[in-house]
Amino acid sequence: MEKKTIGVGLIGIGVIGGAVARGLKDRAARLEAQLGFQVELKRVKVAPQDMTRPIIAEFPENIFTTDDDDFFNTPDMDIIVEAMGGEYPAFDYLSRALSSGRHVVSSNKEVIAKHAAELLALAHKHNVGLHFEASVGGGIPLLEPLQYDLAANNILGIYAIINGTTNYILSQMDSAGIEFSEALRQAQELGYAERNPVNDIEGYDSVYKLAIMAMMVFRTEYKPEVIYREGITQLEVKDFKYAKELGFVIKLLAIAKADNGAVELRVHPVLLPHDNSLSRIDGVYNAALINGDLVGDVIFSGEGAGPSATSSAVIADIMAAAQDTALGVGNRMRWRLDDNRPLLPATDVVTQYYFRLNVTDQPGVLADIAAIFKDTAISIASVLQKEVDEDALTAEVVIMSHPARESAVRRAVEALQLLEAINAVNIIRVGI
Repeated sequence: MEKKTIGVGLIGIGVIGGAVARGLKDRAARLEAQLGFQVELKRVKVAPQDMTRPIIAEFPENIFTTDDDDFFNTPDMDIIVEAMGGEYPAFDYLSRALSSGRHVVSSNKEVIAKHAAELLALAHKHNVGLHFEASVGGGIPLLEPLQYDLAANNILGIYAIINGTTNYILSQMDSAGIEFSEALRQAQELGYAERNPVNDIEGYDSVYKLAIMAMMVFRTEYKPEVIYREGITQLEVKDFKYAKELGFVIKLLAIAKADNGAVELRVHPVLLPHDNSLSRIDGVYNAALINGDLVGDVIFSGEGAGPSATSSAVIADIMAAAQDTALGVGNRMRWRLDDNRPLLPATDVVTQYYFRLNVTDQPGVLADIAAIFKDTAISIASVLQKEVDEDALTAEVVIMSHPARESAVRRAVEALQLLEAINAVNIIRVGI
C-alpha cells in the first residue's frame, strides 16, 4: 500500500539541525504539494544540554529524546538525518541508521570524507540511499551533477573555492588591505568564522570536501590525511599587492586533476590570473569549476555555507529519499568505489611559483639566489625588487618561475633559508 506519510528522524538540533527542523515544519504544505504525500518530523535526538535551546519550544516536546535506543526504535521513521557534525559519534549513528534499513541524509563532510567506503558499503548491503549533497558547497548543487548530470564525462579536473570563511578573509586582505589577523577578527564578528577557526584557515575543511568530490569523480577513496594541505596564515597584504601588480588575485583552491593515470589532490593558496572565472568569486561565496571531456568547463557558484543554504541541500536530499521510500526504491547510486587510481605524490606536481624573499640589501645577494635556482633546475621568468627598508637595510624581491617540480622548489627553499642574507621566504603556486 502506498505510504501517505514519510517519517523523518533528526540527529542534532544545532545551527544546521535547527534550520532543517524549521524548514520541514514551515514548508510542510509545499513539500506535500510537490511530493504528493506528507513529510513529518517524527523524532529528534539531542544531547541533554541541548534541551535548553530556545528552538525546543517551537516543536512538540514529545518528539525530542536524549536516548539513542528510544530514537532508533521510533516507529514509522523512514529517513534519518544526521546534522550534528564531527567524526564521532556521528559515524556510529550513521552506521546504525543504515544498518536499520533506513535511508540516510547527512551534511557532515568530515565523517563522509573519512568513512565513505564503510558507509557506502552499508548502504549497498542494506539497499538504502546515502545522501550527502550538503557536505560539499552547502546549497550549491555539486555532488548530484557529478553523479548524474555529468556522468557521461571523463572529469579531467576540479578547481574549487569551497570554504567561505577563507574566501572572505582573502577578499578583505585584497580589497581592504588589512592583514590576516584583522580580517579573521572581522570574519568572527560577522559570524563567518568560528571562535576556533583552525579547520577553515588551515585548509582542513577544504580537504574534507575535496576528498568527497575526488571520491565521486575518480571512484577511489582518498583519505584526507594523504591530500596535500596548506592554509592561508602565512599570507601577508604585500602578497596581494604584488599579485595585483602582476595581474593575479590570491584564492585558496581545492584542486583535483587527472594526471597520466594518477590523480593530483591538493589544497593551497593559488595566484589566479584576473581573467580566470574563479578570480571573481569574492566574500563568502563558493564556486567549483569542473572540466569534463565532453562538456568542457562548467562552473557552479553560490553561498556555500550557513544554515539556510545548507538546509536547502539537506531538505532536497530528504525529498529524494522520501520519494524513494514512497516508491519502494532502495539504493540507486550509480557509482561505486570500484577504481584504484593512485595519488600523485605532492613532490611530483609541476606548476609555476611565486617567491617573495625578504633579503638584506647588500651586494651579491641576487647572484647567490640565482645560483640556488640554477642548482635546483628552476627557470626564472622574472625578478622584481619591490620595497626597500632603508633603516633596516632590507629589500623585498619577487621572483616568478617557469613551471617547476615541487621537489625542486622545496630544495630551493631549504637552500635559500640557509643563506645569511635571506630573512624570510614565502612561496605561492601560480595558476591551475
